[in-house]
Amino acid sequence: MTIILHGIPNCDTVKKARNWLEAQGVAYDFRDYKKQPPTDVELKGWSDVAGWNILLNKAGTTFRKLPDEDKAGLDAAKAIDLMVAHPSLIKRPVVTGAKALLVGFKPDQWGAAFA
Repeated sequence: MTIILHGIPNCDTVKKARNWLEAQGVAYDFRDYKKQPPTDVELKGWSDVAGWNILLNKAGTTFRKLPDEDKAGLDAAKAIDLMVAHPSLIKRPVVTGAKALLVGFKPDQWGAAFA
C-alpha cells in the first residue's frame, strides 16, 4: 500500500513530518488538502479509526473564525460536514497506508508505525 501524507504544504508541522519521512527513507505521496480535499467518505473512515474529535483542529484560526452556531452541538456528522466544507479544519498531517492511521506529527508514534 502507498503511504500518503495528507496536509497543506506550507504548514510547519507538515514540513516537519515530510522531513522526518525523508530522513527515515520512507517513500510517500503528498496530497494537498487545498487542491484535493478529502471526501466525506474518507473523513468518516478516518473518524471511525481516530475519532472525529482528534481529526477536527479546534486550535486553528479557521475553527475560531467559524460562527458560534457551527461550533455548537458538535458531533461526528457535523464535524465531518465542517471538515468537508473547510479542509483547513482537518488536523495536519494525516498519514494513510502505514501500519496505523496517523493524525498529527509525533515522532515516537511515527517510529512505531514505520518500524
